Amino acid sequence: MASDFGLSSEYTGDCLILSTTGYINSDGGDQILAKIQEALARDINRVVINLMDSKVINSIGISFLIESIELLMNAGGRMVFANLDPSVEKALQIMGLFHFAGKASSVEDAHADLN
Repeated sequence: MASDFGLSSEYTGDCLILSTTGYINSDGGDQILAKIQEALARDINRVVINLMDSKVINSIGISFLIESIELLMNAGGRMVFANLDPSVEKALQIMGLFHFAGKASSVEDAHADLN
């Protein structure tokens, strides 16, 4: 089915860019949330999540993304998803995440959207 989850992060100016690989479930969602909490502790409240290498996300993974979006919004920040696989995009759309977070076709476009 889906591969194990992996997460890399980098700071570009005052923006956190997270890149995922594999299946986003409770473990993956928890790792994403932890990185966002770390960023908020550093006064970084703008986040791009590059989902190019994640083709599957479950409801628990989505719940962690919702919690992350809420934390960012409460801190006056914003999240943008980039490079969405059609099935992941559909899941996020069905759950209503795009009412509160953006989507972009590339990390560069997502970063520009946050500026």
